[in-house]
Amino acid sequence: MLEQRIQQHFIDSADLKYQAAQALSKPIASAVQAILACVTSGGKVLACGNGGSAADAQHFSAEFVGRFERERPELGAIALTTDSSILTAIANDYDYNAVFAKQVRALGQAGDVLLALSTSGNSANVLAAIAAAHEREMTVVALTGRGGGKIGQALRETDVHICVPHERTARIQEVHILALHCICDGVDTQLLGEQETPT
Repeated sequence: MLEQRIQQHFIDSADLKYQAAQALSKPIASAVQAILACVTSGGKVLACGNGGSAADAQHFSAEFVGRFERERPELGAIALTTDSSILTAIANDYDYNAVFAKQVRALGQAGDVLLALSTSGNSANVLAAIAAAHEREMTVVALTGRGGGKIGQALRETDVHICVPHERTARIQEVHILALHCICDGVDTQLLGEQETPT
């Protein structure tokens, strides 16, 4: 019984990835181009999200600053989810919904990219960060699910929306991490040229 349930998780995850591959390849490619334009102009990516999405923001930033699968010069990325003093000060002195927006206003510049993650598409603090990024003339790359929610409505034509066509948080997060890996690989390929995919 338990093993069958586990196998079903694998099957459901794989099915969603197959279904989403065609629908998401274009927005992921657009995200690669937006982030590539940013970092080749000396800009940086600011990444944010809550819970598992916070972990994904940190995961992305680590692979961007360190490396993904190939050696290359460091690329600028900051996870806005990691400084506990900043997060707790803003949450305490202002409001938890401001924890990312105030960092975006402090660190973001025109030409930078905000990588905004929210499986529901309705995270208030991520929405506030998007508004702050627009004030700073930054491009937003949003990863959502469940139809995109309020974030989908807040995006501009110049932004990129990668919306996973599913309702279940775990499945959405599994596709988000794949999309982030695709972005890292796409940026590396554009910068360094084609290379055989590691096995």
